[in-house]
Amino acid sequence: MSNAPQFIDGIDNLSLVDGVIRYDLVSVGKIVDGKPVPERVGSVALSLQAFLRTHRQMTLSIERMVEQGILKKNEQPQDGPEGAKLN
Repeated sequence: MSNAPQFIDGIDNLSLVDGVIRYDLVSVGKIVDGKPVPERVGSVALSLQAFLRTHRQMTLSIERMVEQGILKKNEQPQDGPEGAKLN
């Protein structure tokens, strides 16, 4: 297993099965008809507790970036067709 950083553009195919959260890591590999086509480049499996800890850490990181002015809070969620879905 490599410890090299993996750049991804997002996640897809989020599911919960038997207490384990699984999702695919996706990266834009090509553009077809002017639209990005995400390609699976890996996957992650987390216990429900680990998933919740990860969510908490990401939320805290986002809050710090908002406080530092790096990000601006958007009150309307931006759901697009490439967003993660819970199956």
